[in-house]
Amino acid sequence: MRLNLISHTLCPYVQRAAIALAEKDMTFERTYVDLANKPDWFKKISPLGKTPVLKVDDTPVFESSAILEYLEDTLDPPLHPRDPLDRARHRSWIEFGSAVLNDIGGFYSAGDKFDFAQKTSDLSMKFIRLEEELAEGPYFDGLKFSLVDAVFGPVFRYFDVFDQIGDCGILQERSKVNAWREALSERPSIRNAVTPDYNELLFKFIARRQSFLSTL
Repeated sequence: MRLNLISHTLCPYVQRAAIALAEKDMTFERTYVDLANKPDWFKKISPLGKTPVLKVDDTPVFESSAILEYLEDTLDPPLHPRDPLDRARHRSWIEFGSAVLNDIGGFYSAGDKFDFAQKTSDLSMKFIRLEEELAEGPYFDGLKFSLVDAVFGPVFRYFDVFDQIGDCGILQERSKVNAWREALSERPSIRNAVTPDYNELLFKFIARRQSFLSTL
């Protein structure tokens, strides 16, 4: 089975797939595309024009959730719980992780200080809710790394760059969340899911947004 992960450098959803593949000890190729100048071959295999796309031999699978479920169905070790109810709960928190990413997008795109304050509050509330849900760690549900962890590794990577700009207080007094963030940052699959210049590229991306955050 030949696996090729079609990627965009800054896409957090691509990172999910890369992390899952690494956790399953699968060798895969990686092809990067410029989403501002999509090649014709990419348009043919990505109906939504987005990354990630996983090519399995000659068959493309698009959308990160579908890719993660395919990997769960076909490769060991499992990253979902065995129990159906626990598995459904994990899938729910994966969706929550996508909502956090949407709030992060609103946070770094806010145009003025009033919108920025609202987006900061929205994002803070998400992490308050997470603080209530987390087990004693080091991972989301305790000792075993799961797909929920694969989803939140890219979330916390944003804060590595936000911290360079200033402390907005979003993760303050979130002891469980911060311990989880630290544990994920040390996981090889998460560290290696991006290129070495990722933080620099993300910093420049934010600076070009002409948002309130980019002025700080």
